[in-house]
Formats: sequence, C-alpha cells, structure tokens
Amino acid sequence: MGRSVFLRALLPQDLKLDFGRLGRQEASDVAWSLAHVVGKAHGRQLAEGDRRSWLSALRRRSGTLDAPSWLWTSVVDLVALHDAAYLNHCRHYTLAKA
Repeated sequence: MGRSVFLRALLPQDLKLDFGRLGRQEASDVAWSLAHVVGKAHGRQLAEGDRRSWLSALRRRSGTLDAPSWLWTSVVDLVALHDAAYLNHCRHYTLAKA
C-alpha cells in the first residue's frame, strides 16, 4: 500500500498482561483499552438508534466506577481469554522447543 512497515515477533513475556505489576495509571489505561475493544464489538451488533442510545447511557456514567455489570463482566472475560491464550501460547512454544 505504498508504506514501509517494521514487524517483529513478540516474545512470550510481551504477550502477557501482568496486572500485579501495573501502577494505577497503567491499570487504568489497560482497563480503558480492553473496555474500548468490548464496547466497539458490542456497538457493531446494535442498530444505529440502539447504538446512539447505548452510547448516551455510557456517557452519562463517564468518570464514575459505576460500569454496567454486563460491561464489567465482558472486560473481565476478555482478560481471562487473554490469559488463557497466553498460557496456550507458552505451552505450544515450549512443546516446539522440546
């Protein structure tokens, strides 16, 4: 597409989210990023009017920790899936080296 790119393979430690080592701001940034992914995915499944209504409801809650339970559960599930994928990656990586 007319642009140069640089690619590198990720090391296994690059793929893991280590929440125990994150500071408050980093944890907030990761939470925002994961919530953004979940929100985009949910938003794509809604009709335009429903999407606007849903976005309006979320904006009213902005700045509070009172996230809708379905959003909180979705983000927690996404983190769990990420950890499971990381462990599976480590397993395959180890088996390939053996």
